[in-house]
Amino acid sequence: MTHRMHRAEFVALIAMMFATIAFSIDAMLPALPEIGQELSPNDVNRAQLILTSFVLGMGIGTFFTGPLSDAFGRKPVIYCGAALYVVASAVAWASSSLELVLAARVAQGLGAAGPRVVAMAIIRDLFSGREMARIASIAMMIFTLIPAIAPALGYGIIAFAGWRGIFIAFILFAAILLLWLGVRLPESLAMEKRRPFRLPLLIASAKEMFAHPTVRISIMVQTLCMGMLFTMLTMVQPVYDTIYGRAESFPFWFGLVAGISGSASLLNAIVVVRLGMRRMVTWSLAAQIVLSGAMIMAGQAGFSQDAGFYLFVGWQTTVFFMAGTTLGNLNAMAMEPMGHIAGMAASVIGAVATVLAAAIAAPIGLLFDGSLLPLTSGVMVMCIIGYVLMLHMARIEARLPA
Repeated sequence: MTHRMHRAEFVALIAMMFATIAFSIDAMLPALPEIGQELSPNDVNRAQLILTSFVLGMGIGTFFTGPLSDAFGRKPVIYCGAALYVVASAVAWASSSLELVLAARVAQGLGAAGPRVVAMAIIRDLFSGREMARIASIAMMIFTLIPAIAPALGYGIIAFAGWRGIFIAFILFAAILLLWLGVRLPESLAMEKRRPFRLPLLIASAKEMFAHPTVRISIMVQTLCMGMLFTMLTMVQPVYDTIYGRAESFPFWFGLVAGISGSASLLNAIVVVRLGMRRMVTWSLAAQIVLSGAMIMAGQAGFSQDAGFYLFVGWQTTVFFMAGTTLGNLNAMAMEPMGHIAGMAASVIGAVATVLAAAIAAPIGLLFDGSLLPLTSGVMVMCIIGYVLMLHMARIEARLPA
């Protein structure tokens, strides 16, 4: 693999690159109340935009980081992305207005897209076939631990240094990643294998993808599933705090839910071989329609606060679990007909779905009014639309020649 790095160390480094996104989102969750009170006291809900603004920047960055790393090498793109991430974190730390924090978070997302996207390209450069899948799977298993512990880390940092201390932690995280990458991992893409970056090729790839009905529907449903996930992430802390008065125990419950729902990917890997990707997605959405409808009715039934809280935690787990049984399948379905432009297609699919999902989640999050209805009804509407689209995909596939 490399003259400098053992395989275990390589997997740990890749997992750290993957973790940039999860750490940057989930560690901010406990800070939202304090940020809202300090920077937007007249409308504390606007603090939720700190999450979706980061996702928006990440989505935009995903358009370009893959093709740029093909042209200039893997490490230069990671260096530039991490440097932007550090500068943006410093700006957010020093900001005295929510608007400047939001602008910095968009820039943070742009920078974080570098390590996250290029990490997969590095694995592809150094491994192939089953060994590539094995390395990626192990790294992703380590990565799944981050959402479980990041809110607790954020809570501890806030207790020690206030909400601005989280941005210092982001700077330290990126600095460790840069130092580790620079010293230990050689450039994985040889000069003779690099391809020039051409924006017209990216545009042509996008046009070809959206002309294909299966790819188009897969991206639309992936957008909705990510929209549900981002909507839950933006509203979950206010729900725990405002509705159930459990702000202090939020990191524990969030970690528990993340740990349980992390098994969804394993279940999907076992079941999808028998059911197929389209059926797995369709059934997952159908189940979530029923569960969301039940949660809407439960919200109107007048349960005690404790009973309502445990019902919500259960439903929150199912939403995260659904993401694990849909997103990977939808991405694979969109990529399947695009093998001849796989690199470009991966960038376009990830960028379009992420940007549009953030655009959906942000206004729904701002509707939070001290009740569960905006969250539960938003998730249910997205599920219904996604389910109808998957049924339409089945009809399209049935008309295709065998």
